[in-house]
Amino acid sequence: MLFGKLTDWPTWDFTSPFDELERMRRRMEWLTESLSRGFFREPIAGVFPLMNVTEDKDNYYVRAELPGIKADELDISVTGETLSISGERKIPAEDATYHRREREAGKFSRIITLPGQLDTEKVEARCANGILTVVLPKAETAKPKTIPVKTS
Repeated sequence: MLFGKLTDWPTWDFTSPFDELERMRRRMEWLTESLSRGFFREPIAGVFPLMNVTEDKDNYYVRAELPGIKADELDISVTGETLSISGERKIPAEDATYHRREREAGKFSRIITLPGQLDTEKVEARCANGILTVVLPKAETAKPKTIPVKTS
């Protein structure tokens, strides 16, 4: 009996000494994934506001979904190649028990870097039906130019 307690005999199994290391490695991976899910998880509401960015020959167009937000509650700024939209979404408090709560209130901010320089003096924004549309004219230096080929 004493021999069995000192040596774990007869329960010895002849597994590789690396099996225990493998088991520890798997536990550490599981722990690391669990911690990273807790610290770095996505916000519940996801990215807000959702945006589409398009362009044509002369302008970039940014369309953002901002339902229920008034135009005067938005802060829009443009510098060089960057558009910044920030504001605060306010949702009236409800004295209720939620079964599902996906709409979040609070401050938001999105910064988008566009692929070319902007003419910041001519930027226009309008908000209609919960969609903010920002028209960002391209700077003359960023517009494509047609170069005629000379023949001799």
